[in-house]
Amino acid sequence: MEKSSGKRLAGKKVAILATDGFEQSELIEPRKALMAEGATCHVVSPKSGTLKGWKGGDWGDEVEVDRTLREARPEEYAALLLPGGVKNPDTLRMDPKAVEFVNAFVQAQKPIAAICHGPQTLIETGMVRGKRMTSYASLKTDLKNAGATWVDEEVVVDRGLVTSRKPDDIPAFNAKMIEAFAETAVDRQTKRGNGAPLSVR
Repeated sequence: MEKSSGKRLAGKKVAILATDGFEQSELIEPRKALMAEGATCHVVSPKSGTLKGWKGGDWGDEVEVDRTLREARPEEYAALLLPGGVKNPDTLRMDPKAVEFVNAFVQAQKPIAAICHGPQTLIETGMVRGKRMTSYASLKTDLKNAGATWVDEEVVVDRGLVTSRKPDDIPAFNAKMIEAFAETAVDRQTKRGNGAPLSVR
């Protein structure tokens, strides 16, 4: 079995929803960590071709889009990663197809990891109500107004939802993201708390 090789995510597909202006380190480094654990990662975007990252106050490197939102089918993926960047989630939350894509993971109770400004898109689905979360500090009021309990911690896990504040938190974020994405439905059922959890299939 794949587990004996130490690949905790072998056989799992992860969707990374992004567009131009994603924070470069918040896509590249988590994707690298997921692939190191055996996951297949697809960058999903409203546009085809390549996306421009944002790095150090200016445009950074480009990444290839693996699937457009028209091509991607949420049921094919075990989990969802939402990188930050100021422009990236602000654009995505205004795109009905992007919100619909994220909402499919929420409705299917699949795990979601969002860092920095990434939780902005989650607000549009209504799923943050009752969740304990963190984010970039400027989203604190937005998340609280949407019904979340906001805390200033490097990584927060609440029923399959993993959130972090900023690029400095990426090591902790990656560790908890991999744990959440690796859990089976049985694991999640055993740890179920109050409310409707986000669970791994």
